[in-house]
Amino acid sequence: MKRTRIAVIAAAAALILGACGNAGEESKSPVDNKVDSNAASNFADGSRMKEIAEAGKVKIGVKFDQPGLGFKRAGVAVPTGLDVEMGKLIAAKLGIKATDVEWVETISDNREPFLQKGTVDFVLASYSITDDRRKVVGQAGPYYVTGQQLLVKKGSDIKNVADVKGKEVCSVTGSTSLVQVEAKGAKPRGFETYSQCRDQVLDGAVSAMTTDGSILLGYAAENPDELEVVGEPFSEERYGIGYNLDKPELCKFIVDTIKEAEDNGDWAKAFEATLGKSGVKTPTPPAMDACA
Repeated sequence: MKRTRIAVIAAAAALILGACGNAGEESKSPVDNKVDSNAASNFADGSRMKEIAEAGKVKIGVKFDQPGLGFKRAGVAVPTGLDVEMGKLIAAKLGIKATDVEWVETISDNREPFLQKGTVDFVLASYSITDDRRKVVGQAGPYYVTGQQLLVKKGSDIKNVADVKGKEVCSVTGSTSLVQVEAKGAKPRGFETYSQCRDQVLDGAVSAMTTDGSILLGYAAENPDELEVVGEPFSEERYGIGYNLDKPELCKFIVDTIKEAEDNGDWAKAFEATLGKSGVKTPTPPAMDACA
C-alpha cells in the first residue's frame, strides 16, 4: 500500500506542470458521456436524489487550487482533478452534465458549514473522513487514500516528521493535517488557502507546510529550486464525499455510484485522466465504508 501511495503522490508533480496550459480548453473527461437522461425516474419520491434530478441542478464544492485533485484555470468553467471526476460521476447519475454543475470553490474551513447550510449538495475537496466530522455531516467513502507529508525549503534541517517538534508548521484552517502535526509536537498555524501557507514557507515565516503528499509535491514542482517534500507519509487520509446528514438516503446513493464506477472501470479511467497522467500504475480502489 505504501509503495502505491508514494507513487500516486509522485504523479502530482507532472500534473502541475500542465495545470496552467491553454485556459480556453475544457478538459475531456472519460465520464462526460455517462449522463442518465432518465435519472429522475430511478429515485423514490421525496428523496433528495429525485429532487436534484428533477431540478436538473446540483452544487458541488471542490478545491480550486489543488492540481490533480481540484484545480480551476482562469477562463475554464469546469475544474479538473480526481475529486472533480468523482463529482462528475455523482452528477451524471443524477442526469446532470458536468457543464451544468455549479462548481463552488470550497476551502477546508467551510466544508461543514457549506453542507449544513445547503450552500452545496456535495463536497469533494480532499475531504478526509473522520469520526468528528461524521457527527455533523455525512461522509461517504473513501474513494481515494493518500498520506500526509512535509514541504520545506531546500536545505532545511527538517528531514522527517520527528524534526518538527517545537517548530511552526502551517496548513489550511480546519484541516486534519494541523491536528496530526500538532500531535507530533509542532506549533500549528492555519491559513485560509494552501498557497498562503506555501508562501509562508518560501518567506521563512514558518518551518514547514503539511498536508497530503499529492498536494505538496505539486507546490514543490512550481518552485523546484526552493522547495522539496521530505519524509515518509505519517498518516492515512481517506477521502470521502460530504453530504447533509438531514438527507441520509444520499449515503447509499453515493456508495452505490462509486462502487459501480469501480466495477465498470470508470473509477480507473477517472484516476488515469488525473493523477495517472504521469504514467503511475492505477491503484486498486479502496473499500467503501458501509452506510450507518
